[in-house]
Amino acid sequence: MVCSMTGFGRSEITEGERKYIVELKSVNNRYLDINIKMPKKFNAFESAIRSELKSYMKRGKVDVYISYEDFSQSESKVKYNKAIAQEYYNFLKEMSDDFGLDNDVRISVLSRFPEVFTMEEEELDEEEVWSGIKKALDLAGAQFLESRKREGEFLSKDLTEKLSGMLENVEFITERSPQIIEEYKGKLREKIQDLLEDKQIDENRLAMEVTLYADKVCVDEELTRLRSHIEATRDALKVGDDKDGIGRKLDFLAQEMNREANTILSKSTDLKISDRGIALKTDIEKVREQIQNIE
Repeated sequence: MVCSMTGFGRSEITEGERKYIVELKSVNNRYLDINIKMPKKFNAFESAIRSELKSYMKRGKVDVYISYEDFSQSESKVKYNKAIAQEYYNFLKEMSDDFGLDNDVRISVLSRFPEVFTMEEEELDEEEVWSGIKKALDLAGAQFLESRKREGEFLSKDLTEKLSGMLENVEFITERSPQIIEEYKGKLREKIQDLLEDKQIDENRLAMEVTLYADKVCVDEELTRLRSHIEATRDALKVGDDKDGIGRKLDFLAQEMNREANTILSKSTDLKISDRGIALKTDIEKVREQIQNIE
């Protein structure tokens, strides 16, 4: 199965009194680049989250959003710091003695000093929390992968049609190439006859000139390699994804196809072959653009 690098997945699950929401979005990228945004309390799970996500993606720039809600109302508690309160009180009493003022400290006043009362978060049950995160990741990951596969099917179909058109142009050039040799031979014979008038044409010399011209414009090797690259691309699309993805392989094949098309154009002296060569390059460029979307 061919997978696109563009994908989206979202899940929302509730485990006990906690709700986990995971959202995945991806765009094209040469390598796998995972960016995670989540509550700080989940930082300890980052490595495990990345490992889990890698089973659903191989390439692409992936943005991961993880949010969390706790309905238990027991996530934080108030802590009374008696030692700090005592220290404040002692200093206030000392100030009263130093300046001869009444010590009118009230509990309501003392409680407002920093750190007398603090909010303290209860420790998370890591095993329980990770279980919830993992389930949400897997649900979002499955949806994410499915969206990539659907997009990949469209890409594969479009690329296969373009490759078929390229093969038609290759076959046309293959059939046309021997014809231009014969046409050149005929034109050369006519020119020589015009120059020599009634004199005998040196057939050996004519054959030598035609042979030199044929070597100059011969694109048999280029056509063979181009046909091979097109078939290799079609086979890769049929077989689909592997453990490393096929995007890089297809990109390499497209570069090689472009190289052969350039050589064919540079050797061409025939307008019809040049037109087909330009059509080939146009299709190859379209194929390269589409391949950039494949994982």
